[in-house]
Amino acid sequence: MVTERDQLNAEWEKFRHFFKREEMPAKTILLKEGQISERMFYIEKGCIRLSFNKDGKDITFQFFFEGEGVSSAESFRNNDSSLFAMETIEPCVLHVLNKKDYFIMIESSPLIKQELEQQNFQRLMYYQKLFLSRIKNSPEERYKELLEQSPHILQRVPQHYIASFLGITPVSLSRIRNRK
Repeated sequence: MVTERDQLNAEWEKFRHFFKREEMPAKTILLKEGQISERMFYIEKGCIRLSFNKDGKDITFQFFFEGEGVSSAESFRNNDSSLFAMETIEPCVLHVLNKKDYFIMIESSPLIKQELEQQNFQRLMYYQKLFLSRIKNSPEERYKELLEQSPHILQRVPQHYIASFLGITPVSLSRIRNRK
């Protein structure tokens, strides 16, 4: 019996040749803030962070890991300037898809288009939760939430990026961690 997942995997296999495998060292800028995105990335190995500059200060707002796809969607789809930068924070193995091939793929495959729309919806829900957490939770509550929901981030990401992600200084993060 062929499952929905089997059908989707077969569909992705048809377009495997569109993806270029690239190895990137840590601290590689994949996209600069303000640049128009021409590529999207699927992470086989490693971690990518999204950040933006606020008055000269680097603010991290999301991390992506193995098995996840990442792009500046609004820039990639609409040719707008990216609102954020993308950078590897570990050595990465990435599968890179260019814009032309992306549009061929989604026009050719309703199944893949549907899955990518679902992933975009999940990302929107993530941003909604992040936004609400920033408004209603204290830094300590945000740290506890991160510890419960995404402990792998605390194990793999440098402390200064975690502090930035939580909206606090590295010193404040150290204090919160020492209280736990």
